[in-house]
Amino acid sequence: MRLTIIGGGGFRVPLVYRALLTTAGERSSDRPDEVTLFDTDPLRLRVIARVCAALAEGVPGAPALRVAETLDEAVRGADFVFHAIRVGGVEGRVRDERAALDEGLLGQETVGASGVLYGLRTVPVALEVADRVAELAPNAWLINFTNPAGMVTEAMAARLGHRVIGICDSPVGLLHRAARAVGVDPAEVSYGYVGLNHLGWLNSLSHRGVDLLSGLLADDAALASFEEGRLFGGELLRALGALPNEYLHYYYLARETRRAVAEAEQTRGAYLAAQQGAFFAEAARDLERAPALWVEARRERERTYGAEQRAAAGGGERDSHDLEGGGYDGVALALMRAIAEDRRTRLILNVRNAGTVPELPDDAIVETVCDVDAQGAHPVPALRLGLAEVGLMLQVKAVERTTIEAAATGSAELARHALTLHPLVDSARVAERVLARSADGGGPRGGHGAWSSAGR
Repeated sequence: MRLTIIGGGGFRVPLVYRALLTTAGERSSDRPDEVTLFDTDPLRLRVIARVCAALAEGVPGAPALRVAETLDEAVRGADFVFHAIRVGGVEGRVRDERAALDEGLLGQETVGASGVLYGLRTVPVALEVADRVAELAPNAWLINFTNPAGMVTEAMAARLGHRVIGICDSPVGLLHRAARAVGVDPAEVSYGYVGLNHLGWLNSLSHRGVDLLSGLLADDAALASFEEGRLFGGELLRALGALPNEYLHYYYLARETRRAVAEAEQTRGAYLAAQQGAFFAEAARDLERAPALWVEARRERERTYGAEQRAAAGGGERDSHDLEGGGYDGVALALMRAIAEDRRTRLILNVRNAGTVPELPDDAIVETVCDVDAQGAHPVPALRLGLAEVGLMLQVKAVERTTIEAAATGSAELARHALTLHPLVDSARVAERVLARSADGGGPRGGHGAWSSAGR
C-alpha cells in the first residue's frame, strides 16, 4: 500500500512518519510499505526527508521513503493521499494576519478575515490537486489536513465526493482534556460533537451510560484543570451547556482576544515564519543535525501554540499533555487504518452533512462524530444544536461557500462579499480595505508558492 504526502516538506510531516513506524514491524498488506513525499520547496523537502530517514534508522520494516519530483509522479497509483499544503508559505499567513490586524480585526489564519484570505489563495490549488488525484488515483482516499480544513474539504469534495475526508486535531484534543478532567480514560467515554471546523461543540460526554458533562460544567475546579475550561470560564460554559472548541474563543471573547493579539510582540504567523525560517536554514546547512534541530523546534512550537487565547484569558502555560506534538498524525493514521482494514472506528471528522445538522445542506461539510469502515466515514446521529449555535454555523458556512465560489471563479466581488458576511468583520468598507491590503501584499490568490505544513 502506498501513501503520498502532498506538502511533504511540512514541518509536522515527521510526526506522521514516526507514527507509521510504531507498527512498522507488523506484517499487514493494509499498512503502507512506501511513503512518497512531494513539495514545491526543494530545501524544505530535503530537510524533512532527512529527519524522517533518521527516525527510521534501526526500525525493522520501516516504510520505504521516496521523494517525487512532480505532483503527477507523487499521486499516480497512490492508495491514500495526505493533503497538507500551505499555498504561499508561512509568509502568506503573515500577510493575511497583518491585513486584518491593520484594520482592527482579528488576525488568525483560519478564522475571520484572515481565514477568508487564506481560503481564496488555497482553494484554486486544492482543486488542481483534486483533479490530478481523480485522474491518476481514482480509487485513492484523500485525507485533507490543509487549512481552512472545512472549506478546503468542501471544495475538494465537489471533485472527489466522499473519498475526501477532512481532519483536525482540535476536537480530539478537547475530548481528551475533558475526559481527563473528570478522571476517566478518554478511550472509554462516549461523546457527541458537532459543528464546523474550528467552530464546534462537545455537547455530550458519558461513561458506561452515566452523564459526565453536566457534572464537569458545574465543577469550577475541574474546569480550571484544562485549557478550554480556563479559556472560557465556568459561567459562560454553563450558559452554553457544552464545551466549545478552543477556536470559539475568537467569537465568544472577541474583544479580549483582539486586544491580546494587538499587544503581542508579533503575530503567530510572524513567529512561525521566523522560527521555521531559522530551523530550515540551519538544518539545510548541516543535514546531519536536522533531526535534533527539528525536535527542539517542534517542542517550542507546541509550547507557544494558542498563546494569544491564554493571554486573553489571564495567562497560564500550555497543558503538558499537549506538548508531545502530533494530534493530526494520530487522527489521520486511525482514519487510514480504519478504511484500509475495514476496522470500524469512531472519529471526529470533516464530512458531508447528510442530515446531521438539518438546517444545513446535505452536501455541506460539517465536523462531527463518524463511524469509519472500508466504505468511508459515516456521520452518527447528533444532538440538536441551539438556535445560537445553528445561526453561527449558517453564517460561517455562507462565508465558506462564497469564498470557494470566489476562489474558483476569480471574482473580486464575491471575495469582498465573503469578507463582508463574516461575523468577525464589522463593516463592508473594512472588508474592501482588507482585500485591497491583501492584494497590495501579493494578492489573496497566488501561485503554488511553498507547499508546506498544514500546521499551526
